[in-house]
Amino acid sequence: MAQRVVVIGGGNAAFCAALSAAQAGAKVTLLERAPFDARGGNSRFTAGAIRTVYDGVSDLRRIMPDLTDAEIDRTDFGRYEAGDFYDDLGRVTQYRCDPVLADLLVLQSFNTLLWMHEQGVRFLPLYGRQSFEVDGKVRFWGGLTVEAWGGGPGLVDSLTDAAHRQGVDIHYSARALQLMQQHGRISGVRVQQGENSEAEVLAADAVVLASGGFQANQAWRASYLGRDWDLARVRGSRYNTGDGIRMALDIGARARGHWSGCHAVGWDMNAPEFGDLDVGDGFQKHSYPFGIMINANGVRFVDEGADFRNYTYARYGREILAQPGQFAWQIFDAKVSHLLRDEYRIRQVTKVEANSIDELAGKLDNVNPDGLRRTIAEFNAAVDDSTPFDPTIKDGRSTQGLQVPKRNWANRIDTPPFQAFGVTCGITFTFGGLHVDDQARVLDDSGTPIPGLYGAGELVGGLFYHNYPGGSGLMAGAVFGREAGHNAAQPD
Repeated sequence: MAQRVVVIGGGNAAFCAALSAAQAGAKVTLLERAPFDARGGNSRFTAGAIRTVYDGVSDLRRIMPDLTDAEIDRTDFGRYEAGDFYDDLGRVTQYRCDPVLADLLVLQSFNTLLWMHEQGVRFLPLYGRQSFEVDGKVRFWGGLTVEAWGGGPGLVDSLTDAAHRQGVDIHYSARALQLMQQHGRISGVRVQQGENSEAEVLAADAVVLASGGFQANQAWRASYLGRDWDLARVRGSRYNTGDGIRMALDIGARARGHWSGCHAVGWDMNAPEFGDLDVGDGFQKHSYPFGIMINANGVRFVDEGADFRNYTYARYGREILAQPGQFAWQIFDAKVSHLLRDEYRIRQVTKVEANSIDELAGKLDNVNPDGLRRTIAEFNAAVDDSTPFDPTIKDGRSTQGLQVPKRNWANRIDTPPFQAFGVTCGITFTFGGLHVDDQARVLDDSGTPIPGLYGAGELVGGLFYHNYPGGSGLMAGAVFGREAGHNAAQPD
């Protein structure tokens, strides 16, 4: 008899688990808490960037067969080796990431994309947001080269279609409430299908939890992340409230990871409380390395050029939340306006324009104008322009003598028109979760696998601490989802 596997969640990790389990011969049911129109978890709100190991164009062509010779001739794709991925993951997490989990993520990254491609997921180069043209050549930077066709929505749609082809039974508006056990092993899930229906028990031989973190749970954010985190905007799904984590803890699973840490970014000041699928990730504002960021006092508070955007954006939301009023303004001049990402041009953007610094200072009515004038004057005087500006490398074009330095991409803000974009903190996902091993089995407090219980996606604890390399969230979800689904389908 086929193994009965229930997958809880509806995003990238959940669908990879469902596909993998079905391919291994299991009878798979997927429970998505959200209604159909809001399906897809956080994955549907992403731009679809996926960080993977690859050895040059030959590897990229295996997952992007539509790459043309003309594209290849005009593009420097570089390569991203396993050692690069390890270095980036270790560096940004302050070397706290679990090496066993890191091994699984890094070593299975490319093979997992090949597998996803075989399921019908299309990939393409991450032009625009991860490349610039320099001396007639398009050059990628920051180790991030691949995105899913159609971004997050396209990824979810492709995986959903693949799941249907594999015979996965998908239920929407189905909220899992409780994990059931018999003789110490998972025997099913108590689930409510529809708001007004009675809860029922769905029998299962194994369950994969892939229902995200607790970022949409305001009370948990305040309890675990700390002061003012209840004021943060949620970038993605309103349904990621920690249900999977709670259910597992209730039966003795071990909590793990950075429970006071999260992925949080600069998010439009006037964005709604939860993600808007019509805008997607357009509320993010990630071109700050090419300008400056100031708070209500008119003062800079981070090194905008500390590293590539990929390695700072996920922690700068926390820095913005800590500022007076929980907001900041990103300021750019005309010299770099052509480098701003597409998200700066959406209709819903919070934007102020001016033809002089004095005019700009007067228009930002929630900012100390004298502080802003002084900050820009001091910044401009400190820029060392002896090093050429190059957005594709850490160019070392820096400031000298400032309390908060800018180590790369420092340009004087002196060419009108000037643009300022208002941002607040947008939380993406939380880093604390469950302890899983390299087979994606959820462990109990003694370190023993709970029979029949697996975990994948954002609820996996121990992988990200303090920060994360851009694009590694979707990659981790796919790798751990595939691993969890395959193992859940194996009879004991």
